[in-house]
Amino acid sequence: MINMIKIGENTIIGQEKVKSEISSILNSDRLGHAYLIAGPTGIGKKALALAFAEAVNGIENLSDLGENKYSQKSRWMNHPDIHFFIPVPRLYTKTDFNERIRLLADDPYAIVDYANRPNISSEDESKNKKAFYHIGYFREDIRPSFFLKPNEGKRNIIIITNIELMQTQAANAFLKVLEEPPENVLIIMTTDHLNMIIPTVLSRCQVLKCNGLTTEEIAEGLIKHDKLSPEDAAYLSRISGGNYSISRYYDIAQVKELRHEIITFLRMSYIQEASELVKLIQSWTSDRNSEGILTILNMIEVFLKDIYMFMHTSDTSLVVNSDQIDVISKFVNSLKDANLDKMIELIETSRSVIRQNIQAKYMFTVLALRFSYLMRGATMIIPDNEPWQHLPAFEEY
Repeated sequence: MINMIKIGENTIIGQEKVKSEISSILNSDRLGHAYLIAGPTGIGKKALALAFAEAVNGIENLSDLGENKYSQKSRWMNHPDIHFFIPVPRLYTKTDFNERIRLLADDPYAIVDYANRPNISSEDESKNKKAFYHIGYFREDIRPSFFLKPNEGKRNIIIITNIELMQTQAANAFLKVLEEPPENVLIIMTTDHLNMIIPTVLSRCQVLKCNGLTTEEIAEGLIKHDKLSPEDAAYLSRISGGNYSISRYYDIAQVKELRHEIITFLRMSYIQEASELVKLIQSWTSDRNSEGILTILNMIEVFLKDIYMFMHTSDTSLVVNSDQIDVISKFVNSLKDANLDKMIELIETSRSVIRQNIQAKYMFTVLALRFSYLMRGATMIIPDNEPWQHLPAFEEY
């Protein structure tokens, strides 16, 4: 019987509820055959899944197992009974896939997904790469792993991340395994979108729901694990959108340069300087994937909230961009009639359309036009009930 295991006590950031749930499952010695870890992007679902798998098979690495350690392996990657899968593009190499596994073994928060990190050896390739579980990948690589017998561990453990990205044929084949799992198999899945998981899968597994990380938890992680200064950690945590994994890859110097561009975007939106806006939007959208675009939106939101906060309180201690207080003060003086509430609301709308794969250049163009009106307290020329009509001069007859 496994006793008093504390999952990821010193390695996993936040997620106290799910860590406690997994610890209780292990300490009760009542292990099911399938678990689904659900929650927002970048909050540690892979880390939780890996810590869960290691604890079951007695590996002391991500968790302190004490007397429950029984494996001589130093980490999950070296264990023959732990198998890890991520969605893949149609064309990929085993060498590249294995390198991603090695990165994750070294750092459970490493970004290894093809969608967010298309090329692990070069930062130049930043556009998203579509990845999923297609039937060939499932039949050749994933399905055979279910039928292996445990070699050194108590369970043969299969970890499948982003299960919502299974294509229909692969999902049907997986469901057959899930309905009648082989003996001594433990399936641990993750998802960013619980609402996309079909009921027949949900009914056959225990769901562990993760909360989003707070800015305080992200800042603490950046200080403790990434050795950032408290000031830089606090700022990056605010613009992270709750995504700790992404925040670790920010270059603070580049972030500050991007903030300068955001200030320019707000100024050019106000005066509708089309040529400057086109150049700026082009530079933002030519070499960034969707996570990069979302980061820009997060930074715009934080800056707008600073203007709002300073306008209503004059308290510099409440301002995130405290080193830009002179600039913020000028915006406050110039935007006395601005509808800042609506401008901030539009950022969430913009995030939504980016997640729906709307081209970012159109989103930023419409956002700049809307901001121009809202900064003056005027009614937007593009009505709310027709949010993405890109022809403001069009009239219906």
